[in-house]
Amino acid sequence: MLVGDILRKKTPRVVTVRMNETVGIAAKLMRANNISALVVKDVVRSEGNTAVGMFTERDVVRAVAEHGANGVNVKVSQLVSVQQLVSCTSSDTIEHVRHLMNRNHIRHLPVIDDYSLVSVISMRDIAAAVDEAINGTPQAAA
Repeated sequence: MLVGDILRKKTPRVVTVRMNETVGIAAKLMRANNISALVVKDVVRSEGNTAVGMFTERDVVRAVAEHGANGVNVKVSQLVSVQQLVSCTSSDTIEHVRHLMNRNHIRHLPVIDDYSLVSVISMRDIAAAVDEAINGTPQAAA
């Protein structure tokens, strides 16, 4: 099974946050969209069009744990490592994506085709697709 097979069943909208936004803004975006991760886009290097990292619920927890209530005012850029973005393409197998997630201890990967961000795939997406393949019925999204 390929990543693209899973993406065809998802809404194509990708929610992003800029590096200069605060943790509070990022948390509100995640809550409003009922998601647990955002793609972080660069503000400087390419006029904000390049995916440079992922911001997750874990980053929100880390900000609050390290800074208390003021954690909501911390910039996303202070929490996201931009050295090397781990990503996949829609033609990658889910086995390869699971390996990338396990090796890098992450649960979300941006899907980049032809240098363009097309989606995000999560461990939950993969688990639901595997369940559907085994059981033959789509699983309800949580």
